[in-house]
Amino acid sequence: MHVTDVNRVWRLRKRPVGMIEDDVLSLGQEPIPEPADRQFLFRLNYLSLDPTNRIWMSDMDQYMPPVALGDPMRGIVCGTVVKSRHPDFAVGDVVGGLGTWADYQVGRPGMLSKVPTLPGVPLADIFGLTAGIGPTAYFGLLEIGAPKAGETVVVSAAAGAVGSVVGQIAKIQGCRAVGLAGSDEKCRWIVDDLGFDAAINYKTEDVPAALKRACPQGIDVYFDNVGGDILDACLKQMNLFGRIPTCGLISQYNATGEVPGPKNYPMILMQRLKVQGFIVLDYAARYPEAIGALGGWLQSGQLKFRVDMHDGLEHAVKTLRKLYTGENQGKLMVRVA
Repeated sequence: MHVTDVNRVWRLRKRPVGMIEDDVLSLGQEPIPEPADRQFLFRLNYLSLDPTNRIWMSDMDQYMPPVALGDPMRGIVCGTVVKSRHPDFAVGDVVGGLGTWADYQVGRPGMLSKVPTLPGVPLADIFGLTAGIGPTAYFGLLEIGAPKAGETVVVSAAAGAVGSVVGQIAKIQGCRAVGLAGSDEKCRWIVDDLGFDAAINYKTEDVPAALKRACPQGIDVYFDNVGGDILDACLKQMNLFGRIPTCGLISQYNATGEVPGPKNYPMILMQRLKVQGFIVLDYAARYPEAIGALGGWLQSGQLKFRVDMHDGLEHAVKTLRKLYTGENQGKLMVRVA
């Protein structure tokens, strides 16, 4: 590593209002930090871009402290150790976990762990699947949704990273899988390539009518990534004792005013529904279980995973916006090194 190397760091400059504009974060050049005892320095390879980035930028009540103004932007990262003062991490180790939007950063055990290897599976796929996306789908569906063979599972944002995995796990469990996505191309992909039983283009179809056609026996599990009108439509068609794992509310993250609650809220009582929000960190102690199962399905061909890769840390903000316009297909990621 040359002393002439500089460290590019994205820092949060203001709280976003509505869409994340270019002046919300700034990219600057800074010295490369030095690891202290029992720390290590790693170079960023991949930056995961996730809906929760928008939550971390805001000062709304949330599940961990918001990023402070002036601080490096928080992100889920994958990198290679280039200097180590920790006995468990050697130069060349590939690590993944919670870090920042920066070329070089100091890693602390507890926030990062070694990324597992799977023969024949590219590192980007392993990182994309294991860094949060796979466990989110796995625990949200299997623990909270608790699907039984023969039941109908509906998932919104079904061509996104989490949704695409949820539908495939539902099929592995012997369920009928129905996905909602925002283009005909995405709908074809989840049915033809991923094996969903049906897909609904929520932008061009009458969603309540399409749900009735796709789910003639009603909905047993609705995996909610979006909230809003799609949640309302699904509430109306839930079966008795149905389950709704609430993973995300991406339709509302850029709202600038009060968001109305679901009109069909009474169905929670009438149908005795379980609606449970969750954050994947709730299950951190059980990640090895999820990663073992997901890795097995990936290697056996039962699970397919698509990475939507974009090059350049300097394009991180522009790329992140694709999440909120629905332009991404699969796991949105930036390749850095």
